[in-house]
Amino acid sequence: MVTGGNLGEGEDNILQEGTRRNKRTLFTGNGQSIEMENWTLVTEFILVGIPTTRVVGELLFLIFLLAYLVTVLGNALIITLIIVDYRLQSPMYFFLSNLSFSEILTTTCAVPKMLEGFLSERKTISRGGCSVQSYFYFLSGCTEFIIFAVMSYDRYVAICSPLQYPVIMTGSLCVRLVILSWVGGFLLILPSTVLKAGLPYCGPNVIDHFFCDSAPLLHLACADIRIIELLDFLSSLVLLISSLSLTVVSYVYIISTILKIPSGQGQRKAFATCASHFTVVSMGYGISIFVYVRPSQKSSLHLNKMLFLLSSVITPLLNPFIFSLRNETMKDALKDTLAKGQSFLKGLMST
Repeated sequence: MVTGGNLGEGEDNILQEGTRRNKRTLFTGNGQSIEMENWTLVTEFILVGIPTTRVVGELLFLIFLLAYLVTVLGNALIITLIIVDYRLQSPMYFFLSNLSFSEILTTTCAVPKMLEGFLSERKTISRGGCSVQSYFYFLSGCTEFIIFAVMSYDRYVAICSPLQYPVIMTGSLCVRLVILSWVGGFLLILPSTVLKAGLPYCGPNVIDHFFCDSAPLLHLACADIRIIELLDFLSSLVLLISSLSLTVVSYVYIISTILKIPSGQGQRKAFATCASHFTVVSMGYGISIFVYVRPSQKSSLHLNKMLFLLSSVITPLLNPFIFSLRNETMKDALKDTLAKGQSFLKGLMST
């Protein structure tokens, strides 16, 4: 779809901020080209976010700033504990450290710009900044779901084949699986990213979201976006269905194996090793399937805002608590690390 045309003198006075006029050849979906004189090209976008009063905006800023700091510090603490504590030197925690890193990257891609919007009158982002933000947000998101599947396989081997676990889940295999997760995420979003980079944006330049999400950004393009929208849908479908299938199959075998354990205490102990991962996976898949696995997302942009807050703010905030409070080994490592830190500080103060 191509919109726009020549701008008269009266229209020059109402050009939206962040646009410039140019002469450009645009291409329609059927391969035809149209030469447009004095076309308004978008150089930056306006992020609407949540329209509020200044007082409410400052309150929301404080709330989400606190949530962001807790998210980053909590996930960074998990990574640090896994690195420094010998009890956490196992494949499960190695994968967890990568999951925590992807959570930090996901929330850092979107939340700081959202916080800026609560206080700033000028809620803009450059076109290049918008592309970079969107790319890294979806890169970390895709990688996260592949790591979910990898962690499910790790739990399957640990519970269903405990004697072979050290032989199967070697250090080199774990490193290769993590590299595969990040490379897989990169390759999944690469085709649509390349196509989106060539889209013309001719105005309006207002994105009804907190960040440069794919759906609202696509619908600002003055070109046929059906192919890109279908590609986004198929890549989301392939990612979520494939990783979800592996996760479901793994947990079917895990649950059937646990139910065969004769003692109740043994069953509870086995379930405890999977409870945290299962909780996080359920939240992640539930939200993402609802948001992204749809052929067209234009009619649900306001709903997507709320789901974005759940997936990019609430879930990363809860994950450190889920993995630490429900994991005895993690809690013991945290207590010992805090005790060592306290002793170190006392030693410094006494000297």
